[in-house]
Amino acid sequence: MTATEDIERKARLTKAKKSITYLLFFSIVMFFAGLTSAYLVSKGGATYWVNFKLPAAFWWSTGLILVSSGTLQLALVQARKGNKRAVAPFVLLTLVLGICFSASQFKGWKALFDHGYALVAQLQHIKGTYGTDYTIERRGVTLVKADDLYFLPEDATQEHPLNAEMDKSRNAASSYFYVLTYAHFAHVIGGLIALLVIFIKALMGRYGKEDHQGLWAGTIYWHFLAGLWVYLLLFLAFVH
Repeated sequence: MTATEDIERKARLTKAKKSITYLLFFSIVMFFAGLTSAYLVSKGGATYWVNFKLPAAFWWSTGLILVSSGTLQLALVQARKGNKRAVAPFVLLTLVLGICFSASQFKGWKALFDHGYALVAQLQHIKGTYGTDYTIERRGVTLVKADDLYFLPEDATQEHPLNAEMDKSRNAASSYFYVLTYAHFAHVIGGLIALLVIFIKALMGRYGKEDHQGLWAGTIYWHFLAGLWVYLLLFLAFVH
């Protein structure tokens, strides 16, 4: 094989890898677009819907994954400059930050569970201060709570509590929150595995100026996960 043929072969291989990477992104985007669309449809058609305050751990995790996205980009920059020895430390830092992101996610899920939010939960299991930690809507109208009873705002005399009807309803908002965040975390696990492989290869000096396609793919995927998480968090925080 001549030098020209080798260059052309590498160019075709690089193009194919990029096409596969972008196709993966497209499929993930469509998957989450379907989930968020289902969320909006369910919220619009639900009799009862809970608006709850997100635990601080989810906001902390956002900072962690954004910083980790930056450190992995620095690893790619070093590889493109030919500084092979500088790649591994940045990849390792990214991996550590990714693990911290995961721990923060678990902390947020635990906080929600402790307040009565689960993958499958009843409305009456919610804990916290009504109006501060959460509110409940009935067909788009925010309910009034007096002691442990819920009323429509127009029920000024509070003679018709809705608790008996609410006892039969599930907390769909909680279910959707877990489905969306669990689905994202499943992709994060794949990203962490990829980071571990990239780190091992970086220790072996595999990424340099001429060959860093694997690092590029991992970096772009991690950036994508960070952006996807920011989108999901803002969606859940403001659409909730």
